[in-house]
Amino acid sequence: MSIPFDPERFRSEGRAVVDWLADYWAHLEERPVAPAVRPGAVRAALPGSAPETPDDLATVLADLDRVIVPALTHWQHPGFFAFFPASTAAPSIFGELLAAGLGVQGMLWSTAPACTELETHVLDWLAELLGLPKRLTSGGPGGGVILDSASSGVLVALVAARERATAGRSNTAGLAEVGAPLTVYASVDAHSCVEKAVGIAGLGRDTLRRIPTDPSGAMRVADLEEALAEDAAAGRRPCLVVATVGTTARGGIDPVPAIAAAASRHGAWVHVDAAWAGTAALCPEWRPALVAGADLVDSWGTNPHKWLMVNFDCHCLWVADRAALINSLSTKPEYLRNAASESGAVIDYSDWQVPLGRRFRALKLWLTLRLFGAAALRQRIRDHVAWAGWFAERVAAEQRLVLLCPPSLSLVCFAAATGDAATAALLARINAAGPILVSQARVADRLAIRLAVGATLTDRRHVEGAWRIVAEALDAPAG
Repeated sequence: MSIPFDPERFRSEGRAVVDWLADYWAHLEERPVAPAVRPGAVRAALPGSAPETPDDLATVLADLDRVIVPALTHWQHPGFFAFFPASTAAPSIFGELLAAGLGVQGMLWSTAPACTELETHVLDWLAELLGLPKRLTSGGPGGGVILDSASSGVLVALVAARERATAGRSNTAGLAEVGAPLTVYASVDAHSCVEKAVGIAGLGRDTLRRIPTDPSGAMRVADLEEALAEDAAAGRRPCLVVATVGTTARGGIDPVPAIAAAASRHGAWVHVDAAWAGTAALCPEWRPALVAGADLVDSWGTNPHKWLMVNFDCHCLWVADRAALINSLSTKPEYLRNAASESGAVIDYSDWQVPLGRRFRALKLWLTLRLFGAAALRQRIRDHVAWAGWFAERVAAEQRLVLLCPPSLSLVCFAAATGDAATAALLARINAAGPILVSQARVADRLAIRLAVGATLTDRRHVEGAWRIVAEALDAPAG
């Protein structure tokens, strides 16, 4: 039995799905941010086997309402202040719909020329908007690629660094044959994806050196220099240094120029993980701190899906030398050979990533930039930073709370003045209220409550409401 494409049915059911989504967004604020659901409850509410005959769309949408939505943590909720945002908005959703409808496989230029060229072009647009140096754009030996997440950005940077450090021998002979063991460096506050990448790349997690941070949360360069020198003296080979611009716990910003200078003395690749904070470089007032040293590093990445109204997944990675990435990741079996690739005149983005296949992610970034415009995106970031600053002022004025560090852009970290136990209890009371969700971290050896402003629907009144909930939680009786 064939399953034909029926344009009229698609048109009708497509409208129903869009209407359902529009209603979801229209009433999202009325829902609790996080569900009260037991493990296994969703599966228990679903049939044990797939249907033999088709259900109608209305039944499926009813099951979304009945089973799925009540068991979601609503990341787009205006009271979602927990992790860094996973934003989305109508232009990005349209881009995903178009990508799904076109259904192209962009592994090679020849398999979808527009998919490749739009990606190259829109990444040059974004690099210019962020103030990144020309050396990271497609006009020279560098260029950009859209990956799924910052974790993949770190991983491919590490693979390229590994191959550069071993002159390509680890791709042919294996790490055991290349001589000196390789080492990787990141601050104690760097994202856990660095440790994961070291394991995946075969270096062994014990090769990762965690460098202490100063009171601002920035990597101590003197400690980095000492670790690099010690490893080199012991016959180990520094391979990669990851500098973080906007750490997860507190939004710390590593001193990239000094890190790059230290790494260059040992030939180590420098990768900047600016997953959250990097998109704030759209605003000229914060750009100098956020892109400092970008002219000295080997790779630089940020996530438009965190704060730029583009839905997950969309990580933008730029490299200064695309040949290093391609030499590390390229494979061209006979069934992928084609005249365009052989000519050297095109980009095959499958050579810039771990998987072969790739989606048309550039569409959602392109539509977001075109349908919002850079000015509106800048203003949204500025609003979030201003509202977070207002919240931090309330915290600083409350004697029962302590601001553990100055706010970093739109991130505020605070705690109960009397210690970790009181902070944990306060966190539980805040989240039990339902209208907002915050998260925890460790900052300066203290348990911290993190409030990150950045959800698409969040407005100033929601931040003000979050403060009222915190104040009420402070006044609530313990126990």
